[in-house]
Amino acid sequence: MSRAELPSRRTLLGAAAVAAVAGGAGPAAAGTAARGRTDATGAARAVGNRAWTSYADWRGGAADGTRAVAGARPGLVIAKAAGTTEYTDPHTGRTAAWEYATWTSPVHRLAVPATEAIASWNARTPEGTWLQVELKGTYSDGTDTPWYVMGRWAAGDQDIRRTSVDDQGDGRSSVWTDTLAVDDAASGLRIVSYRLRLTLHRRPGTDLTPTVWRVGAMGSDIPDRFTVPASEPGLARELIVPRYSQEIHKGQYPEYDNGGEAWCSPTSSQMIIEYWGGRLTEEQLSWVDPSYADPQVCHAARHTYDYQYAGCGNWPFNAAYAATFRDLQGVVTRLGSLTDLETLIAAGIPAITSQSFREEELTGAGYGTSGHLMTVIGFTADGDVIANDPASDDNEAVRRVYKRREWENIWLRTKRYNASGKVVSGTGGVCYLYFPARPTPRQRKALAAVGVR
Repeated sequence: MSRAELPSRRTLLGAAAVAAVAGGAGPAAAGTAARGRTDATGAARAVGNRAWTSYADWRGGAADGTRAVAGARPGLVIAKAAGTTEYTDPHTGRTAAWEYATWTSPVHRLAVPATEAIASWNARTPEGTWLQVELKGTYSDGTDTPWYVMGRWAAGDQDIRRTSVDDQGDGRSSVWTDTLAVDDAASGLRIVSYRLRLTLHRRPGTDLTPTVWRVGAMGSDIPDRFTVPASEPGLARELIVPRYSQEIHKGQYPEYDNGGEAWCSPTSSQMIIEYWGGRLTEEQLSWVDPSYADPQVCHAARHTYDYQYAGCGNWPFNAAYAATFRDLQGVVTRLGSLTDLETLIAAGIPAITSQSFREEELTGAGYGTSGHLMTVIGFTADGDVIANDPASDDNEAVRRVYKRREWENIWLRTKRYNASGKVVSGTGGVCYLYFPARPTPRQRKALAAVGVR
């Protein structure tokens, strides 16, 4: 994100739905809510999450060369390679052979027939390993999508360049960076179920393996809306979260999305990672110019960078980066109201939210943006939002208080008017949640209340 209202690389996401709204079409009435479930405002919840995390989960899928491992944090590893394949990295041109093994989840039927789906995964990838995550959906007419690649990922960048995959679609749905979207939501077509497939890779002839602790997906059908219902304030609490400015990194490492001015996502991620106690070692930071302040922000940018998207704002890549820190999990979801965020804050869980707005729509921001990430750390006695906003001149200026009603609307809406008066898409409540691998009972209850387990 920069301070200017610049075109976003996500502008194509939801373009068909935007056109429908501009032409007067409303959202499809059927299949927009999980039966019997509501959000904190009492409205039908339009989001469903499913994650595979337990030993029983890993044993329940279809394995070809992988095996489940038990323990405090159960996972999936390569037991014996199922075969060898060649992969040509599109960002380096290098071709290399890799042994691989696969795991395919059971079919998960969505409680919320979805117009969009976003996968998340948490894994360890030692040097010499990497993984691919795919999703295959079934439409409401009974036909299937192709196997869509939702990410090719490694924690480092020495073996492959982590990347999303462009130009994936079947004429009815498409993958836009990290989001699978039905092309014409107004048609009523929905994704009603899906399977996930993990392919784990390692250098041939070694016993190296990735370890996957969590994989899942969030399906959603958020109704088209320029405004959202107001929630009533219910909590006054502020969490003590480190404050980092992206702006002090202007011009640093421009190979990662033109430098720090665009690093809202990794800067926000690093704030919450450190809130939970995650720290980088001197060795890990040794590549950063020692004259740069907050080198951990530079590290986060490098290790969330998506070489196809050409940016650090790939949502699942940020969640996966957070989970590389000891005993942390990360997921991408959508929330339904500020009351949901209050539930999390009450349990000590801050959140990273995605929003877009014109300068005059968010009092005190001082900028407009087509897409920006902030860290929500609490609420005032009046219910206003306390946010660590990385788009600040320095670390001291990062803590901001934004008006509740303004903030809730710019975060939760799916449609908005940009500075030119054109109808464009909003993110509809997208949120990154980072939390302990073994949450406390209170944290577990709060996460379950917002649909995350």
